[in-house]
Formats: sequence, structure tokens, C-alpha cells
Amino acid sequence: MAQIREIKKRMVAVRTIQRITKTMQMIATAKFTASLARAKATRPYTDRIRQLVGEVAATAGDVSHPLLQGGGSSGKVLVLVIGSDRGLCGAYNGNVLRTAMVRIKALKAEGKKVVVHTAGKKAFAFFKYQQMLPEERLSFGDRPKFEDIQALADRYMGAFVAGEFEQVVVCSMRFVSNARQIAESVQLLPLSMPQASKGAVTASYEFSPGAAEILDDLLPRSVKVSLFQAFNDAVVSENVMRMVAMKAATDNASGLGRTLKRNYNRARQARITTELTEIVSGAAALG
Repeated sequence: MAQIREIKKRMVAVRTIQRITKTMQMIATAKFTASLARAKATRPYTDRIRQLVGEVAATAGDVSHPLLQGGGSSGKVLVLVIGSDRGLCGAYNGNVLRTAMVRIKALKAEGKKVVVHTAGKKAFAFFKYQQMLPEERLSFGDRPKFEDIQALADRYMGAFVAGEFEQVVVCSMRFVSNARQIAESVQLLPLSMPQASKGAVTASYEFSPGAAEILDDLLPRSVKVSLFQAFNDAVVSENVMRMVAMKAATDNASGLGRTLKRNYNRARQARITTELTEIVSGAAALG
């Protein structure tokens, strides 16, 4: 009797968990659809800006710009780690944080002093636990606005040009497809001049204003849109990984529920058989 009650309690608990994970899966799916649309909308612009910088640089020849040079000799490197505010998203945070720690250890091995900034509660909690308290804790939510990211990029570029940091590195999850997300560590500053693909520049350009002035506008814009794309990709990756994780949890709960139902039926049948045996044995004894 006690075993049947215990199985029934577990069945109720599993059904409750299944309803919760199913709801979370539906919410994650809706958020993923919206965030994917935003990321896809910004991707062509980001790629075109990078391509345009490469074409202008290839045509203009040698160019010099503060964002292309080293950020002084301070020996300090800023590492921005983009995590999530919530858990239950599979290996999302684990992959990003592991990638960030590999980059940080490599920088320290080179004798650099690493300054950590985090976006997302999970990243902040991780570095706090590692006794590497971040100097700045950022939060842009599920819908990062370009104005906020632009202000952050302006601050980073200003600190870099002023020589406060030699490099600015971003560790985040890059969205490739629904089935593939890649944790990567990308150098945001100094900018590496993109090379135009072979044969891509076939025309002779006349610049008005000059190439240097055009690059003065394009290079900061490239930094801003690259950082904005990193945040958009991070949100998409988080939502798709949470969607997959919650679907797996729902399927597991469904399978466990079926197993518990079979165990419950077997236990109930065993109890009925025992009671019938007792009744028959008692009747036989009286006869």
C-alpha cells in the first residue's frame, strides 16, 4: 500500500514538472523566433560594413587609424563575457565561460593584466565564485537596444584610444544555425583590417571625402555593429538552447511518467492478486 502511494506521488510530481517544462519550451520558442528575426535583420548590415571597410582599405592603400593601432603599453586587456540572466539553457553558459577562461589564462600567461566585464547574472556569479570579481556588471535583457550597445562601444573605443587597454576581447556564443552554436573569443579592438576577397575590387574608386575620412566613420561603426551582433547572437543562442533543453526535459518527464504508470499498475495488480489469494485461502480454511 505504501509503495502504491509513493508511486502515485511521484506520478503527480512528474506531471507537474512536465507541464512546467512544456510551458518553458513554448516561451523559449516564441522568444527564439523573435530574437532570430532581429539577428537575421542585422547580419547583412554587419557583414556589408566589414566588407566595405575591406574594399576601402584595399583601394586606399596604407591607412592609419587609432582603432587599428595597439592600445598603448598598459599591459591591461579588457575581456567582456556575455552570459545569460537565467539558467535551464543546456550547456550555453558552460561553453561560453569555459572559452572565456581559456582566453583569460592565455592572456595571463603572456603577462597581461585581465579586466573582466560581464553581461548576464550567470557570468557574474561564475567569476565571483572564481574570486575574479568583474569590474563592471552589464545587463541588456532579452532585447538589447542598439543605442545601449553603441554607448558601450563608444566607452570601450574611448578607453582603448586613451591607452587604458591594449586589447578588448568579447567572449560570447555565435549563432550559426538551430543545430549549431559556437562559443568563441573574438578580438574587438584593435581592429584587424579585413581583406577584400581576391578579385572583389575591380573598379577604381574616387573618394569624396578622402579615404581617411570615410574610414573615420566606417571603423567606429564596424566596432558598434560587431558588438551589437555579438549580443544579438548570444540572445538567439540562449533561447534556442533553452528550447532544446526544455524539449528534452519534457520528453524525459513523459518517458518517466509512462514508466511510473506501468509500475503503478503492476503494484496495484499485485495488491489485488494478494487480496484475492487471501480471500480464497480464508474460504478454503473455513470449508
